[in-house]
Amino acid sequence: MSSPETSESAPSISFFGRIRRTPFWAQILLGLGLGVALGFVAREAEVSWLTTTLTQIGTIFVQLLKLAVPPLVFSAIVISVANLRTVNNAARLAARTLLWFAITSLIAVSIGLLIGIVTNPGHGTGLTAHDGSKLTDVTASWTDFLTGLVPTNIVDSFVKVNVLQIVFLGIVFGAALLKIGEKKGEPFLKLTQSVLDLVQTALWWIIRLSPLGTLGLIGKSVAVYGWSLLSPLATFTADVYVGCAIVLFGVYSLLLRFVAKVNPLDFFKGAWPAIQLAFVSRSSVGTMPVTRRVTIDLGVPREYASFAVPFGATTKMDGCAAIYPSLAAIFVAQVYGIHLGIGDYLLIAFVSVIGSAATAGLTGAIVMLTLTLSTLGLPLEGVGLLIAIDPILDMIRTATNVAGQAVVPILVAAREGILDRTAFAAPKGDFNLADPEAGAAEAAAPEKELVTA
Repeated sequence: MSSPETSESAPSISFFGRIRRTPFWAQILLGLGLGVALGFVAREAEVSWLTTTLTQIGTIFVQLLKLAVPPLVFSAIVISVANLRTVNNAARLAARTLLWFAITSLIAVSIGLLIGIVTNPGHGTGLTAHDGSKLTDVTASWTDFLTGLVPTNIVDSFVKVNVLQIVFLGIVFGAALLKIGEKKGEPFLKLTQSVLDLVQTALWWIIRLSPLGTLGLIGKSVAVYGWSLLSPLATFTADVYVGCAIVLFGVYSLLLRFVAKVNPLDFFKGAWPAIQLAFVSRSSVGTMPVTRRVTIDLGVPREYASFAVPFGATTKMDGCAAIYPSLAAIFVAQVYGIHLGIGDYLLIAFVSVIGSAATAGLTGAIVMLTLTLSTLGLPLEGVGLLIAIDPILDMIRTATNVAGQAVVPILVAAREGILDRTAFAAPKGDFNLADPEAGAAEAAAPEKELVTA
């Protein structure tokens, strides 16, 4: 006869067992739905403790993601650069990766500008210059951006989570490892690889909390801002979502079909776990291990994916650095009654293609927006007009970013003749993000020399 304790715990174990067997996408949707419902109750019934609880849940989840960012970015960049020694024609692969980053960014910013010119998102909003607030704690010029790229104190770069400086340090250390040779650099390389493995394991634990984090983040937005906030910014919000959707499902599909000559549906089936996690976490860097894994599962050689994905997670931002700033610049200019000409639109495109590294893979794109506005000479107070809805916009922006970070390695690999097309088209099955061991077979696979055509 079972004890009372055993009998009482059995239903509990069964319940959590069912939760673990629930597909991750279903868990995310459940968290999303509960978050909206609880946020609506908190706002309409003025339940302050519920609003506070939702805020704290979302804040803790984002803080956990940010906690993993410094060691994850540094170790991933160092390893990816150092491992280029195993890749034949590494320089050509890197150059073509950067070229496709620029091409896709140019396409994305062009779509953003076209949508903004057609829809005039800043007209009829009822907003005025007095509704904005100037930000003084973000990079607002090219000078600040460039001088802030090189750290004055390595410790400060990690403590203050300055991702750009951490990327810079990672590239320098990785290049130094290549320079001193495999024998001398092996101890540091092994240590860095161990750090990367540890951080990614811890990050998988954080990822398992994504449904709960989604509940808190969405619930807080609804509870604090409600739906009335979207009214004066409805056109702008719709423009961002439509622009990102066109790039995500339209442009990327066409590039995959006609450049890589693969089936776009196979891509979305394989990459969807990374795209959905990016949507709820709003962090390209936080999604990076998942993006890398789905990219490898889609047939990109592990050695090349281990370089392209971490690099893309910190510099490849079609949503945050192309579509969003182009639309936001038009929006701010129209609210302030400032005319933009052809030269201004070309300048927006230039800033989006060249300055995308300013977004650095963290949640939000305020730095990139201030860089764009300052380059055009538009009032930085305009940033304050958009801050409130930034979390809502950042979800689709980050999903677009991450999709692009997976698409470009596929395009380059296909063009170089190193894409495993059989693996790309193979059924992927259920991808359980909650299982850190799912990629163990891939991680344990022996290194293979990568030869490009």
